[in-house]
Amino acid sequence: MSERLARAAKVETDVGTALDHAAWATASPIKIERYWSGEPAPLRRQAEARVLWSSEALHVLFVGRQHEALVVNDAPQTQKKSLGLWERDVCEIFIAPDAERPERYFEFEAAPTGEWLDLAIEWRPEGRKTDWDYASGMCVAASIEHERVRIAMRLPWHAFGRKPRAGEFWRVNLFRCIGAGPDRGYLAWSPTRTPQPNFHVPEAFGRLVFGD
Repeated sequence: MSERLARAAKVETDVGTALDHAAWATASPIKIERYWSGEPAPLRRQAEARVLWSSEALHVLFVGRQHEALVVNDAPQTQKKSLGLWERDVCEIFIAPDAERPERYFEFEAAPTGEWLDLAIEWRPEGRKTDWDYASGMCVAASIEHERVRIAMRLPWHAFGRKPRAGEFWRVNLFRCIGAGPDRGYLAWSPTRTPQPNFHVPEAFGRLVFGD
């Protein structure tokens, strides 16, 4: 199976988390249309993401179809990270800035309620190590609309310790969790193909190329 490839479009201005910014149209959609297993997900659960990069930050916009009841926190709080966010409806991007070391990556999650979570992760021989106190400075905006949800993330370059160059690629994967119970859906841009749902598979990450 060939490695998945996506592109981040360069923009001259920082678009922040503006859901309706015209710049999003310059980015090619990244289709999230399969479950982690590789099986096709129904159209009603599919999503797409668009990625932009400016001199200040990486910008990600998720747009997901929403034809079922939302699984969200009844009392959302957006002033600090929400642990356990992965147990509800959420969109996620995992990013490894060093393409030669995909086992060191950052996890960013955001919910339709505007709740968010950021983590720094490293795989070691003894297992996965997670920095729960990692503070990326990420910003999130979200909108619940008729039969769709939109979620935008702004990830400043200091969150990664470096800024990319045009033409460079980082290793990434994008995900969507939707629903509850036995029918819960775990969608992945690049399927991880594990026996059980698992997004933490660095070897399945695709490439995000930074356009000029």
